Parts: sequence; C-alpha cells; structure tokens
Amino acid sequence: MWQRPETANADVISVDELTHKLIAVAKAIGINWEEIDDEVDSLYRTILDAIVHYDPGFTE
Repeated sequence: MWQRPETANADVISVDELTHKLIAVAKAIGINWEEIDDEVDSLYRTILDAIVHYDPGFTE
C-alpha cells in the first residue's frame, strides 16, 4: 500500500513523482486510470492539497 513519505513537501517535482508512483501502484493492484479519473478532477491537485493541508492530528 502506498503511503505519503514523511519527507515529502509540496514542490512540483515531488508531487509529480508521487502522482506517477500512485498511478503505478493503482495499476499494479488492478485499479485502472478511468476509475481514478472518475473519483477526482485532478489527481495531481488532490495529492498537492493533501500535502499542503496535511494534519497529523494529536500525538499521544
């Protein structure tokens, strides 16, 4: 399962790399591009938004 790297930041290269990795993982587990495209307007913008607005929540 794909997880966001702890060192990821919101630069264009890392978001592009994460987008390509996510697509490769999805393909490897049988999720085709059309299914992803039906769920989000832009996978790139969705990943960027998740990184920029990442909130780890409360720590124990």
